[in-house]
Amino acid sequence: MIHEITILNRVKNYYELTKPKIWYLLVFTAFGSALTASLLFNIPITPLTWMLLLGGVAAGSAAADTITGYNDRDIDAIMDRTKDRPIPSGRISPRNALIFGLILTAIALIFSWLINLWVFLLMLFGLFDNIIVYSKWLKRRNQANIILGGFSGGVPALIGYVTVTTQNLEIGLVMAGLVFFWIPTHIWSLALHVRKDYQKAKIPMLPVVCEEKRAVRIIAVTTLIMVLFSILPFFFNQFGQIYLITATLFGAIMMGLSLWLLLKPTEKASWTVFKFSSPYLTAVFIAFMVDAFFH
Repeated sequence: MIHEITILNRVKNYYELTKPKIWYLLVFTAFGSALTASLLFNIPITPLTWMLLLGGVAAGSAAADTITGYNDRDIDAIMDRTKDRPIPSGRISPRNALIFGLILTAIALIFSWLINLWVFLLMLFGLFDNIIVYSKWLKRRNQANIILGGFSGGVPALIGYVTVTTQNLEIGLVMAGLVFFWIPTHIWSLALHVRKDYQKAKIPMLPVVCEEKRAVRIIAVTTLIMVLFSILPFFFNQFGQIYLITATLFGAIMMGLSLWLLLKPTEKASWTVFKFSSPYLTAVFIAFMVDAFFH
């Protein structure tokens, strides 16, 4: 019984190491873009392809989160928000975490290769952008870290699309672009909420390196860009009223929350913007799928 509990705890620790709340959403964007492409162009997806796609994106996202956790283990130990993560808390050794991350990387690349060359190349790019460009090169040095490192966030959506087809590729690019434009609002509102933590760890996130008023103005602008960009698919003649109404409604809520943060930059406001941003993105991708179903 004790042995079983020990094994279960170890599994939970490695699961936590992958930051599942992050890769859940990325896997969902891959699923959403693949199903949307399948419905729009009447291209069936085999069960094997679904397994390779979802398993590959899950492994790739989990690999990136695991290896960036390995890279960030020193600063994670400093920040109150992250000090209890598996590596800084001592539940998993850095060496074992790195090995686990590399195994996940291998799985992601093998699965991607078995789908097609485009998916494999996109997976390589996403891993490189997140692990090297963002985590190793920019996170501790430049406030543009999440901008240049944000391309990897849009990769799963594009992977999902090109798994099915490369025709009308602008649709897949816009779906990936929506995630890319979502990232600044999502991350910077969180960084504003835990600003002291980032200051303590000397991480130059935008809300840390500029005054609060300027930070909330920039968050409001990035939210506006994201919402306006989300309307773009309606003009491709592939999406109709269901998508437009959903994107407009949830976009209006995001803008309202962002305006609240702009006028009253409190911890509660920044936390609310951060927490609602994920349901917003989820709702828009659901709208893609539902609209494509009735297309």
